[in-house]
Amino acid sequence: MSETLSCTLPLRQWRGERGSYHLVTLTGEDAQSIAMHETLLRLEFGSRRGFGSVKVTARIGGTRWKTSVFPQNRKSEWVLLVSKKVMKRENLIEGDELTVELELQ
Repeated sequence: MSETLSCTLPLRQWRGERGSYHLVTLTGEDAQSIAMHETLLRLEFGSRRGFGSVKVTARIGGTRWKTSVFPQNRKSEWVLLVSKKVMKRENLIEGDELTVELELQ
């Protein structure tokens, strides 16, 4: 059960008590697709992953990595964290518009 999503999203920074993180937020039809995928996995395997996350293979530019997306606002939004390693490889800064490809697993 694999589906691939592609979207262009702004890179933003979130600051918390333990530091800052860079991320993109998926909404709309992309968020609905991820939520449906998570629901089907839960029905198939009888449990959900930590925090309701969904495993993905992400790609930004020439960089691919395995990670997870996390639900926000009752699954109407999903968050993909972008590591410093990816940001450095792709020469990214806050506010950049990123084309993100996600293969749901």
